[in-house]
Amino acid sequence: MKNTVIEYQKSRKGKSFQVWLIHKLFFIKLSPRNPIKAKKPLKPETKDLIARTMALPDPHLNKKESSKSNPFNFDDIHIDNLDDKVTKKEERNHEIDNLNRLQALATVEDPEEDKEEKKIVNKKPKQFIDSSFLKEEPIPGSHNEPLKEFQCPPMELLEKGTKPKHSLKSQTKQRVEKAAILEETLASFNVAAKVINITPGPTVTRYELQPGDGVKISKITSLSKDISLKLAAPDIRIEAPIPGKALIGIEVPNQDVQMITLRSIIEEPSVLNLEDKLIAGLGKTITGESIVMNLGKMPHVLIAGATGSGKSVCINSIILSILMRSTPNEVKFLMIDPKKVELSFYEGIPHLLAPVVTNPNKAAATLKKWALVEMENRYELFSRVGVKDISGFNAYVKRELEKNPDATILDDNLALEKLPYIVVIIDELADLMMVASQDVEQTICRLAQMARATGIHLVIATQRPSVNVVTGLIKANIPSRVSFYLQSQIDSRTIIDMAGAEKLLGKGDMLYFPVGSFNPSRAQGVFVSEPEVKRVVTWLKGQGKPDYLNEIINVEPLEGEQETSKKGGSNQDDLYENAKQLVMSTKYASTSYLQRKLRIGYNRAARIMDELEEEGVISEYVGEKKSRSVM
Repeated sequence: MKNTVIEYQKSRKGKSFQVWLIHKLFFIKLSPRNPIKAKKPLKPETKDLIARTMALPDPHLNKKESSKSNPFNFDDIHIDNLDDKVTKKEERNHEIDNLNRLQALATVEDPEEDKEEKKIVNKKPKQFIDSSFLKEEPIPGSHNEPLKEFQCPPMELLEKGTKPKHSLKSQTKQRVEKAAILEETLASFNVAAKVINITPGPTVTRYELQPGDGVKISKITSLSKDISLKLAAPDIRIEAPIPGKALIGIEVPNQDVQMITLRSIIEEPSVLNLEDKLIAGLGKTITGESIVMNLGKMPHVLIAGATGSGKSVCINSIILSILMRSTPNEVKFLMIDPKKVELSFYEGIPHLLAPVVTNPNKAAATLKKWALVEMENRYELFSRVGVKDISGFNAYVKRELEKNPDATILDDNLALEKLPYIVVIIDELADLMMVASQDVEQTICRLAQMARATGIHLVIATQRPSVNVVTGLIKANIPSRVSFYLQSQIDSRTIIDMAGAEKLLGKGDMLYFPVGSFNPSRAQGVFVSEPEVKRVVTWLKGQGKPDYLNEIINVEPLEGEQETSKKGGSNQDDLYENAKQLVMSTKYASTSYLQRKLRIGYNRAARIMDELEEEGVISEYVGEKKSRSVM
């Protein structure tokens, strides 16, 4: 240190020792306007020690010379806890101590950035430098950072909401004008009704009517087209009556749709304080209440919507909501995407059980050969430890591991670990039903009936909600539904068992019909942009790599199922063998003959005849003969 000071005294040009010390050793940039400006933010301890160092008197400059050469007036700083009577030797020792402390606390740049600075640092004695401070700190969430503990994505990765385009004053004026038009329209049809409340929502505004005495609800609902014409609205929806009120609600579309972001919902304190991991933000109702879905209590959900209605965005919001609050050890995903484009963004995140399944045949086989097997294995595991669901099992594991970190399950050398929840995402059910309708239907129904206790939950979406896709068995076992805009009233009745989805506006306008409710709630779904998904996925990929299961990857796709079902197999009639033996023994076959002998109806006898023909037991109809020859 002494040699360094002597070298400085020979080469200094009007600078005080303190300025040189801060500039050369700690890479501080000085200027008259900003005396101390670090290249990186300094710690409070560092700033305090810099002030102490700058406050020391320079023994090599007199007071007059120091004031001219030091325009920053560091020598005028007064520190109360310094002894004014210290000797020059003690002052120099104090400078050396400050040098050691500053070198340890200051944020050090990469020494390769400045070769001159690197030479100066290397000349210092070893006791003044700790080599650990010269290492570059890894960026949180990057691949260079060692994975110590999984960190959930921060809220800053999601976008904030935007303000409405029109002012509140102009919007209020428009609503008052429409309320007056609504009353005048009803009065012109001799319907006495009065608007007593206006509830503005993100997508529609609900005008609450109080009908007069003797006015039937059906009379108001029959005027929906006339009301829509007078209000110059594309379409209106009448809710008669409003649940919990003796009023009729008329929902009129707003001029501007307010965009609801996912962050605005899951960032609310009431949502952040929830301990459940399967929490998903869906949107906001007309009254401004947030719709937060607990998938663990649903326990499965069916989503339907035409192209461009917001169905895929809803799936993304469910996935992101869960990813923002859960680790890979807590929740796992099995994603099935026959369209190959909707869920491809999530490829490679550590929460996946397997790569996104895009082959419909393999997807059907995965549900049948792995999901059902996993459910059965979990039930067997629960019975062995004496619990009935996944929450009880995880609590049991926690207690046992606190007693013995090396505990096993009933001394089977099977490690005792908590079970993660499994969320199965099926983006297009229709594609699976086209490949293997019977197997897919049976598997989904079995999972929907029994998988809740094991922590396996289904999120199924389709854009073609016909009766051959969303069958009665599937509807009966998945009571929670979300419907976006649908093209026909028939499709609406298929999903929510009532009309109304065909009158939605699209772009996230939806009807939310959870289990336990008697009527669906209209809401505006959240909007999740593609950049938001990519930012969250990039963060998750930086936290670790996925641990894929070979049992899912090696599943063999279902093949030839359609041919086997046509040739009998599981669809074959129970009386087929009896009918075959009958016609083979009598050498006579006709529909009426089978009706009499087997005591069955005409339709069933005709189907058995068709099966016999397909198997080659009997011939086709020849000419006008009603009977067929036995082969």
